[in-house]
Amino acid sequence: MSGITVGLLGFGFMLLLLALRVHIGIAMFTAGAAIYLVINHGDPNALLFTLNDLAYARLSNYNLSVIPLCMLMGQFATHGGLSRSLFQAAGTLIGHWKGGLAMSGSMACIGFGAISGSSLATAATMGQVALPELMKKGYSGRLATATLAASGTLGILVPPSVPLVIYAVLTQESIGKLFAAAVVPGIIALLGYLTVIRVIVTRNPAAGPAGEKASWQERLVAQFKVLPVLGLFLVIVVGIYGGWASPTEATSIGAAGCGLIAFFFGGLRGKELVTSIYKTAVATAMIFLVLAGADLLNSALAVSQMPVELSEWVKNSGMPPLLVLFAVLGIYILLGCVMDSLAMLFLTIPIFYPMIMGLDFWGMALVDKSVWFGILVLMVVEIGLVHPPVGMNLYIINKLAKGVPMTETAWGVMPFLASDFARILLLVFFPAIPLWLVHMQSAG
Repeated sequence: MSGITVGLLGFGFMLLLLALRVHIGIAMFTAGAAIYLVINHGDPNALLFTLNDLAYARLSNYNLSVIPLCMLMGQFATHGGLSRSLFQAAGTLIGHWKGGLAMSGSMACIGFGAISGSSLATAATMGQVALPELMKKGYSGRLATATLAASGTLGILVPPSVPLVIYAVLTQESIGKLFAAAVVPGIIALLGYLTVIRVIVTRNPAAGPAGEKASWQERLVAQFKVLPVLGLFLVIVVGIYGGWASPTEATSIGAAGCGLIAFFFGGLRGKELVTSIYKTAVATAMIFLVLAGADLLNSALAVSQMPVELSEWVKNSGMPPLLVLFAVLGIYILLGCVMDSLAMLFLTIPIFYPMIMGLDFWGMALVDKSVWFGILVLMVVEIGLVHPPVGMNLYIINKLAKGVPMTETAWGVMPFLASDFARILLLVFFPAIPLWLVHMQSAG
């Protein structure tokens, strides 16, 4: 039996385990071990030797400390009430516009995402804060829930972003470059969502009625409350972009600062502090378990030569590179209907990454192509969070919006998905957009 056949059978075995509801980390670990044993005719020595090396290499990787730091920062922000300050600050500025309160929710989501790095946490937290206000002000259930479900995805579009860290780990790419590349697309995403809201309320003013105009004193007080949060964002982004702090150092400063802000201004005390640390530990342990399984499976697939063979087949098939890219992105969108974002990355990057790196896109250098593809993957993974029928953000927001049918939320996100698809096409044909800050950083 050839190595590529063993690799394909092992990958199929892993998919079978996933269909049987086996945890993804265990499924990848089991499939990887099986591939090693078959290739080595049942001899466990190669498997044990690989396990020893992989475990040490993963746990001794200093850069991976970004993951628990991002998680901890998000927990502090959630339990410290920072989300409410962000929403109120945006609301005092534009809440008197038609659809202004919904726009405020989107702006608060990108602000909260900058200190949480998680779309699910952003959707859940901002849903609890903004949804009651939107419903109380007479916003339609469709617009209110769809706005927060879609805007929740901004949590992974702006740095720090856990999926981008995972992509960097799987591809040996620079976390700092990926974080820099995500800034402009994240801003474009926000502007696209604001435009969608504006179009909706223009066509149907009753969907997002204008609120009362806040006084200048109220505006100043609200903006003052979010200054520490904006400072944290600047420390993280400018620190990494300016080169005076690594992603790990910047997120550690961000986590400490977020904890202090939540303690002094948000009421983070003993119980909330313990809960934050506990949930961070649980989430980090889950991610590292999946990483261990992914490492073993990726190593086994590399031994089987399956990714290399598939990459060579695609390269020699004569298919246009853009056709291959759109097929890959389409597969991600389909997988997003049934699978969470991290699972998609762990399963697909070892196979799709060599395939894309072997193709030519406008003569881009390998480093630029790697960063560009990472941002595109982040975009399509984000779509899976709101794409019916299994978008997790849809369920999170709809569960909070009692009395709003799921069909209303699902139909409501369609204009936002149209904005997402337009943004993906823009980044595909104009790779200079995400690479602009990366090149500026390199030039500096």
